[in-house]
Amino acid sequence: MNNKFKKIIIATGGTGGHVFPAYCVAKHLFENNTNVTIISDRRGLKYLQNFNDIKVIEINSSTIFKKHIIEQLFSILIISFAILRSLLLLLINRPNLVFGMGGYSSFPVCIAAKILRIPFIIYENNLFIGKANKYLLPFAQKIFVSHKQLEGISEKYKKKISVIGNIIRKEILNFEVKPDSNENYKKLRILILGGSQAAKIFAERLSKIFKECSEANISLKVYQQCLPEQNKFLKSFYKNLNIDFEIFNFTNDILNYFSKVNLAITRSGSSVLAELINARIPFISIPLPTSADDHQLKNAIHYEKYGYSYLIEEKDLDIKLFHLIKKINEDKSLLSQIIIKQRQHSDKSVYKNIDKQLENITNEKD
Repeated sequence: MNNKFKKIIIATGGTGGHVFPAYCVAKHLFENNTNVTIISDRRGLKYLQNFNDIKVIEINSSTIFKKHIIEQLFSILIISFAILRSLLLLLINRPNLVFGMGGYSSFPVCIAAKILRIPFIIYENNLFIGKANKYLLPFAQKIFVSHKQLEGISEKYKKKISVIGNIIRKEILNFEVKPDSNENYKKLRILILGGSQAAKIFAERLSKIFKECSEANISLKVYQQCLPEQNKFLKSFYKNLNIDFEIFNFTNDILNYFSKVNLAITRSGSSVLAELINARIPFISIPLPTSADDHQLKNAIHYEKYGYSYLIEEKDLDIKLFHLIKKINEDKSLLSQIIIKQRQHSDKSVYKNIDKQLENITNEKD
């Protein structure tokens, strides 16, 4: 990579879906001799605390979309203070470029960049543009997107779009899928993902469905991500039903589990779905019903449409999930068919695309 952006600040919201792509970009740029700093809020810092190769600064912000007027006014004060802090930080650090990764915590940093006439770009990995990115788009130099089917962008801003693909870890992009074999499908080995928002609900509701599976003599091994306080309940539950299992809490070594499973059950955040597709793991997507603008449902519909996965809405979980698992268990070629479809998709070029776009922006500045 050869561009003039030698000092870049990456601003990201506090959810895993924003933070992990931000860290991936930061690490890529750092490896290419760019001075990189990540700015996130308190929520984002808990994801980044195990990564000490990139400098991280905390600036807390808020969303203006509150139900009550008092809460809205308080949020405006928090956002205003975050913009002031961002202005000071940008003046001290003097970056050549700000990279906004979405989420309301990225908003004040990008607004400060606009005030100081520092170019900024934004990234959207969902299929419907997020609120923060929608308000930043008129001022952004470019918007990098994962999908050309992105909705919610006004026609007058479409010239700013650059399709780069999903930003996920290079280790996953280079993950070697085990060759298909009958042994691989002898038993369903199910990985349950979803992060903190899904862990509680998945622990409560999926356990009932796995009980049905046990009673129907469906052979399973369950690898379940859960909250630490759920460990005891889940271990006792699976032991009592004599279901083979492994419980784990949040881990950065998810590839260890990807190599063990042939099916996943997950929420529908764009990052985790992209990881599963690139790792060639069939999955059942259960969108978070309260996600902003129903973006998780839109993600899940998109991937099911291309044959990469199955979709079950949370309201239908108790009715449909057992029957789908039973169907897959009886005909495991369904998993092979999904993998064939997934192989038609790849995000391996995403980092080359980022480098190319940054080079283009550099040339435009000249």
